[in-house]
Amino acid sequence: MTTMAPRVRKFALATHLTCSVGWIGAVVAYVVLGVAAAGSGDAETVRAAWIAMELIGWYTVVPLALTSWVTGLVMALGSPWGLFRYYWVLIAFVLTTLAMIVLLLHMPTVSSLADVAREATGARLYRLGGDLFHSVLGLVVLLVVQVLNVYKPPGMTAYGWRKQEERRGTSVMQHPTPAP
Repeated sequence: MTTMAPRVRKFALATHLTCSVGWIGAVVAYVVLGVAAAGSGDAETVRAAWIAMELIGWYTVVPLALTSWVTGLVMALGSPWGLFRYYWVLIAFVLTTLAMIVLLLHMPTVSSLADVAREATGARLYRLGGDLFHSVLGLVVLLVVQVLNVYKPPGMTAYGWRKQEERRGTSVMQHPTPAP
């Protein structure tokens, strides 16, 4: 197990926290724009909301998501928590990875719909809706990850137990088995 020097760890942690909270904030802004697009009766509001969702998505949400994912990986691999030792770390990383993948796969659709919004008029523009499903679900996932990271529920994986035993100088195989 390699751990980071304290200064490097603090910098990585500060970067990770800033990007993670920023990602949540950017998604909240995206949801607000989605609500405006879905609920507005004004064509220009719908158009502006979709254009803004595309801009926030590509220039804020995606970079913050990628940076949060990378710094989370750095924090996991460079700290005693590890990536595979504790269930909460593994679950948080898997959820963050899934959220990021869905985001990256969904953003081209957002760009296509923003292009439609730029040109559409009337009923076609109002049928775009507000893209709330992906953004609200993503926000819920990000909030669950933050709760896991704050509360750190106990529970080690089998890998974590093995590594802990190795550090203590014993092996799972060295434990005596009870006689029948």
